[in-house]
Amino acid sequence: MRKFLKVLINIFLVLLACIILFVSGIFVYHRIMLKQEDKYWENTPGQMVEVDGHKMHIYSTGSGDHTIVFLSAWGDSSPYANFLPMAEELSKDARVVILERFGYGFSDTVEGERTFDKILEEDREGLEKAGIEGPFIFVPHSISGVEVALWAQKYPSEVEGIVGLDIAVPSMREVYLTEGLADMSQIPKVRFMRDSGLLRLFYRNPENELEKIKYIIGYRNEANKNKTSESDHLVEALDEIVSKPLPTVPTVQVISKDTSDGYPDWEPGHQVFVDASERGKLIKLNCGHYVYLENQEEVVEIIREFLNSL
Repeated sequence: MRKFLKVLINIFLVLLACIILFVSGIFVYHRIMLKQEDKYWENTPGQMVEVDGHKMHIYSTGSGDHTIVFLSAWGDSSPYANFLPMAEELSKDARVVILERFGYGFSDTVEGERTFDKILEEDREGLEKAGIEGPFIFVPHSISGVEVALWAQKYPSEVEGIVGLDIAVPSMREVYLTEGLADMSQIPKVRFMRDSGLLRLFYRNPENELEKIKYIIGYRNEANKNKTSESDHLVEALDEIVSKPLPTVPTVQVISKDTSDGYPDWEPGHQVFVDASERGKLIKLNCGHYVYLENQEEVVEIIREFLNSL
């Protein structure tokens, strides 16, 4: 019996040593790759402007009578990579901007609480530093619709119109309060996988350069503290929106059938914004929450028609 236990202990120690060697090897490889991937931050596709002592990445392309500004969902690794195909298509009609707020894409991760008022003021300053003047046609996806609603309430002269892409709305307050934006209990695990390099084992080989950029940014920024802090301040921002008259600027709210089917308050919550608008429209697409990735051509045409209506 004693001999059998000794064999089991030896097997366990060998397995433990193998696991430690494997994880250590992945960690060393991860650190080497991070150093090699620094070149993406040294030569970003857009401008790096300084806001509050930190670098913010803002990409722009095209020209025209209107300026479109894309803003991303919560948790996205690379707004630039997600929005670039649409930006290139719409650059034939307008100046198109992809703004990566702090904690996203090539922009810095910063200290402090990420209230939506703070994010709004940083993004306003970033656009100004980049030499991009309003008024703007905002195209926010998901949680960034909250920032845009506040922007239109506080600085209405800077907002020419809004094309919302399945944006977060105040009618979902109780859902966000009880369920949050994601299973936050998984954040420590994701951060461990990110910092150890194990996250690299779970991403498939990228199919193109834009997908590669998403992965490279995720390897160092996934589940960072700016993103979790945003989530913590969502409900208070929704309360701020409903404490004031809703924006009256022209708006098109594009919503997902899948999200609408899952949450009864989703479509009515968007209809409220449409009804408040001086010229509003609601469009439901048969897809999931990432409406612009699943229906890119259709969303581009919706934005183009909106431009032509102004």
